[in-house]
Amino acid sequence: MLWKFDRNLKSTAVVDENGASLTYAQLRDEGRMLCQHADGRCLVFCLCRNVMGSFVGYVSFLNGGVVPAMFPADLDRELFNTLYQTYRPKYIWAPVDFELEDSCCRYERFGYCLLQTPFGDATRLSPELALLLTTSGSTGSPKLVRQSYRNIRANTDSIVEYLHLLPDERPITTLPMQYTYGLSIINSHLDVGATVLLTDKGVAQKEFWTFFRQQQATSFGGVPYTYEMLDRMRFTRMNLPSLRVMTQAGGKLSPELHQKYAEWCRDTGRELIVMYGQCEATARMAYLPWNHSLEKIGAMGVAIPGGSFELIGADGGVITEPDTVGELRYHGDNVTLGYAETAADLAKGDERHGVLDTGDMATRDADGFYTIAGRKKRFLKMFGNRVNLDELERMLKTAFPATECACAGQDDRLTVYCTDPAMLPQMRAWLAEKTGLNVAGFFPVAVPEIPKNEAGKTLYKELEKYDA
Repeated sequence: MLWKFDRNLKSTAVVDENGASLTYAQLRDEGRMLCQHADGRCLVFCLCRNVMGSFVGYVSFLNGGVVPAMFPADLDRELFNTLYQTYRPKYIWAPVDFELEDSCCRYERFGYCLLQTPFGDATRLSPELALLLTTSGSTGSPKLVRQSYRNIRANTDSIVEYLHLLPDERPITTLPMQYTYGLSIINSHLDVGATVLLTDKGVAQKEFWTFFRQQQATSFGGVPYTYEMLDRMRFTRMNLPSLRVMTQAGGKLSPELHQKYAEWCRDTGRELIVMYGQCEATARMAYLPWNHSLEKIGAMGVAIPGGSFELIGADGGVITEPDTVGELRYHGDNVTLGYAETAADLAKGDERHGVLDTGDMATRDADGFYTIAGRKKRFLKMFGNRVNLDELERMLKTAFPATECACAGQDDRLTVYCTDPAMLPQMRAWLAEKTGLNVAGFFPVAVPEIPKNEAGKTLYKELEKYDA
């Protein structure tokens, strides 16, 4: 059992945008009933939305020893079928209008139905296995991340400690429930007896802010794309007296926006907490304490309580001197068991043993604060010069804030994708000037949109279809 709801039975656990709510006692009882119908420990596919049925399903399964695999409710049907045939779940917890051949509804609650599949208990589960999530880069494949109960408990304890979470918190959902960052917000706040404000609306919708004000939300989390949207909406001019904390993860926030929001928080008595994490580490690995948010602009901070970092050089040795780029390696109890690509993998134990090579390049300053320099694989050579695609993309977004863009490519051919064709010649010339590289190496491509996943991260693979 992950959460001890008995400590907060009379407190409100969740409120949705329709006004429905559950106390911790009611949430506990709903969970017991749902897990009884699931017949004990088994694999269940949860088709998620930020609604009560999805929320109750996730919390009930995780707390009741049933293993949920979390997917968006609007998952592409071909991919769903691949996952379904690959992992052979005993049940599907889905909206009542979801149709599945050769299944029957065992239990219905909150607009969701527990569909029994023909597979039964065909899939064996490791006793350590608690949860299955897609990684940010595997939403188009059957690869899943295997998280254990120990992983989730360790990360929850760390987050509660460094965010100083208390029962009076009222976080509002800004991220999908099946996304590791969104789940970490739910996990940590339920752990302290707080009230989760559940909405399926996005920050660009008026209804989101109406719900925010009505329920007096105290915090929200966002990925860089969330904060870019808020900036275009002139968020800092909004009247939100209940807001106390903003958290950010899911990629590196541009230094310009980092500074803007940190200054606004300082001037209005709020806190901005920048964080770093991956699904492979359950959720969080680092955080930047709010009182350092202006002093360390662009940094991801220090390791969370119970974790540690080291930087690995090209020779495989540990880098000890400051301000030197190396590959970031993390150690902690929140490092997950490993990946799954077949049903047989769900019976495996711990393959990582608390160590994760993140694939990110980073530096550590003299004060021990880490800053991401880019992805290990997001580099290419331009006429013999090593080019950091993430850094170039950040510079472009700063210079041309009114349009969306992305950078990708291969050696000696850097492709700039942009949603505004009229801006491409200027971008190309600007890149050549700033890098000092021949303009012939930059190839502009106009696209209708920059494809992103549910976490707001750019799907670079999908951009390749626009290449000539």
